[in-house]
Amino acid sequence: MPISHRGPYDIGYMEPEAPIGIFDSGLGGLSVLKEVRSLLPRERYVYFADSAHCPYGGRSSLFILARCTEIASELLGRGAKILVVACNTATSVALADLRKMFDVPIVGLVPAVKPAVALSRTNRVAVLATPRTVEGESLHELICRFARDTQVYTVPAPGLAELVESGVVGGPRAEEALLPLLSPLVTAGVDVIVLGCTHYPFLRETIQDLVGPEVRLIDSGAAIARRVRAVLSDRGLLSRADSGGLEIVTSGGAAAAEMASRLLGEPVRATAVG
Repeated sequence: MPISHRGPYDIGYMEPEAPIGIFDSGLGGLSVLKEVRSLLPRERYVYFADSAHCPYGGRSSLFILARCTEIASELLGRGAKILVVACNTATSVALADLRKMFDVPIVGLVPAVKPAVALSRTNRVAVLATPRTVEGESLHELICRFARDTQVYTVPAPGLAELVESGVVGGPRAEEALLPLLSPLVTAGVDVIVLGCTHYPFLRETIQDLVGPEVRLIDSGAAIARRVRAVLSDRGLLSRADSGGLEIVTSGGAAAAEMASRLLGEPVRATAVG
């Protein structure tokens, strides 16, 4: 039976200056955070990096749901007025259950298949994603719905999230991991590649160099930011503060905090939790 968190978590109790809660299995969701902050700079943010359990791709559905429930409770306990599940795997496994458990708006990720199809001139697009996302029903449903007349190559990319978590976003190691995945796509005439994991936008520059300027790269970050703005606006929950702020919570300790600073390009402090 789902746990109910009505009452103190009900949006009727929320103030516009309450923070936006965002979480991911690790630091990849910072790419989504950057997009949301860019669109909504007056908001306060609490970002939870579950780096001690990253990546979620090899975990069981029960484990992922349990972690997502615990993290959502942590963020709501810190006053979050909306939750953003900035992880494709967590979205596909846990989003529906989280929405039943918690009475706040919850925004999840959807791989950008629809816009990729609209942008493609060759009718050949690719989705670069974690093996769990590639194997999941959600991605295949998107392809069936939006890409009936387009060839979609789904490319499982084990190890890329771990590279980003360790701070490798360019150079020989990143190129060595990416080249075998990307070369067949270029040969096949793919002209749009969906970055189907929130870690992958941090590899964008390296990927673009390898596939060339003719291939467009898209991800879901900007669309998620627009969705967050729309949801908060509809509920009268957009912050009216003069400036925002950022708090990072991590299960990964000091190393995760240091890496977050590198990926965001600004000094950040993190609170470690169990």
